[in-house]
Amino acid sequence: MPRLTWQKSSYCPEGNSCIHVATAPETIHITESSDPTGAILTATPAAFGTLLAALKNEPRGTHAPIQVTFGSEDEDTVRIHSTAAPHTAVTTDRAKWNAFVLGVRAGEFDHFAQAG
Repeated sequence: MPRLTWQKSSYCPEGNSCIHVATAPETIHITESSDPTGAILTATPAAFGTLLAALKNEPRGTHAPIQVTFGSEDEDTVRIHSTAAPHTAVTTDRAKWNAFVLGVRAGEFDHFAQAG
């Protein structure tokens, strides 16, 4: 994998771990800096664009081909995974997910959907 330049939402507090997004030729990569599995989800710009469009309207639920699932209120876990690679899941918590969604709604990641 080429060296990636990661971007996080400006709504993520300075120094905190957050969801990060990077682009490489024809792919978008998503990770969470504190995910103990170190998972990196890879998707197409079109799939990422579908996720962005859905999040601008509703921050919860399933957004195929990238799916987002929420644990119970006690669990506080959010999992991001792809239908193309269902065994690779980026794990975060609701506060970090909410910071990412705020960045999405502010248009901070729109340029990734046009990459490739």
